[in-house]
Amino acid sequence: MAEEIINRVALSKLKTLDLEDFYPPGKRVSFDIKDWLWEGLVLREKEFRTFVKAHDWSQYKDAYVALFCSADAIVPDWAYMLISLQLQDYAKLSVIGDLEHLESILYSEIIANLNLSEYKDAPVIIKGCTNKPVPANAMVLLSQKLKPIAKSIMFGEACSSVPLYKRK
Repeated sequence: MAEEIINRVALSKLKTLDLEDFYPPGKRVSFDIKDWLWEGLVLREKEFRTFVKAHDWSQYKDAYVALFCSADAIVPDWAYMLISLQLQDYAKLSVIGDLEHLESILYSEIIANLNLSEYKDAPVIIKGCTNKPVPANAMVLLSQKLKPIAKSIMFGEACSSVPLYKRK
């Protein structure tokens, strides 16, 4: 007679936290300003302001925008500020950096506002495999926020987790 298979993970107090569940929906856009530079190298204020004024900013409606310059040029901070002020009426957020940096900033905000009371004194697994771009920095921030709350913190899946922290 075969014994009934018992799912010990389902019966345990173990709680899984998947950062992918908090992924903010919306289009991600990389915005390279190199084409607005004279000969791709020098920012000329008057020409730059003309490009900014003439650009159709509505195409970034509800998008997350990563501003950068792929040319080896010195771009003054005010140039990014000028662009971000134009984007403010359309985009959900604009930052200086690449898309990974953008995701890191988005998740920093999410984790800072996350209510983790349900994880108090519980063993917690931070899920590792995701289909969406969850930055490693988000997992670091989450583990730091969980440390004073959780009984233990692990990384991965319930069947093959890596222990990271256990309260004494």
